[in-house]
Amino acid sequence: MTAARGRLAKSAIKLLGYAALALVLLKLIPGLKQALASLQHVSWAWVLAAIVIETISEFGFVTSWRAILDPENLLGGDGRAPRMSARVAWTQLGGSTLMPGGSLASMGVGGWILHRLGMPTKRIAEREFNLSLLNTSIDALALIGFGLVLAIGLFAGERKLTLTLLPAMLALLGIVAVRLLALRSSSHARVAPAKHPKLAAARATVVDAVNDTDRLLFHRGGLKSVLGALVYLWFDVLVLWSAFFAIHAHPVPGFAVVVMAYIIGALGGSIPLPAGLGAVGGIVGMLILYGVGHNAAFAAVVIYQAVGLLVPLVGGAIAYLGLRRSLGQLQREEVEPSLSA
Repeated sequence: MTAARGRLAKSAIKLLGYAALALVLLKLIPGLKQALASLQHVSWAWVLAAIVIETISEFGFVTSWRAILDPENLLGGDGRAPRMSARVAWTQLGGSTLMPGGSLASMGVGGWILHRLGMPTKRIAEREFNLSLLNTSIDALALIGFGLVLAIGLFAGERKLTLTLLPAMLALLGIVAVRLLALRSSSHARVAPAKHPKLAAARATVVDAVNDTDRLLFHRGGLKSVLGALVYLWFDVLVLWSAFFAIHAHPVPGFAVVVMAYIIGALGGSIPLPAGLGAVGGIVGMLILYGVGHNAAFAAVVIYQAVGLLVPLVGGAIAYLGLRRSLGQLQREEVEPSLSA
């Protein structure tokens, strides 16, 4: 019964997500023709710049991924290619463009490859969770900072408290809730770890992830992973902002507005739709709420999403071909000694 309720709740959440996306698309349909027309006059110099910026963003992810998932460079040992971990990271990025659910689902791609390469499943899950929590924490901190500066009028843009202070406070409450959950889970695990071993293990994972994120954010040893995550976020936001220059939008929305719409709207990427369509609808809808014109919002996000699909897809495909070659060579090396024996 409990499992059935859980499945029903998940189905209801998915249904609500699809309904919200449908409402956004219906709202945009009357202006689609004009929005698509604006793409005919796009500045290809800005599009090329966006591709370069997105490539830098993805390299930030790869840097953070390697620092957290394979800090010892174990994937480069045992005769493997020295850049094996970078190839796995790029393949995981490419997987996020193809699989419904975006980056969350792509963890399964990276996890499967890491498991094939011999990394224990528990370690994969813990480190992927650490990476995800680090990126989410940086998003939340950015939401708090930019929400506050917009609310007090320090940056140009929407000043409604429901679109500035409220998201900032919700992000802050989320951080506090996770920390309280980690503290409570830590104390509970010490009191009765043997009664519910599975629950205790799950709580221990949360506690370890929060502690690891603290270590990454506030200690020198995590500098590389944090810098990579910052590059991954801010250069991706710059791609979206540069898309407005590419379509000659007038006026171009302020950077703070783009940051808020990007972070909040990207939550739609968790809806299991291919090619990040959930994030597209979410970001377009949020840009419109922040006062950006319908046509400019849609056209800019189309360019942003096209660039965001092209770069990791090409990079992931190249990395995957290299992985197949390396894995095939390893398999032959493993089979040959057994045949000679």
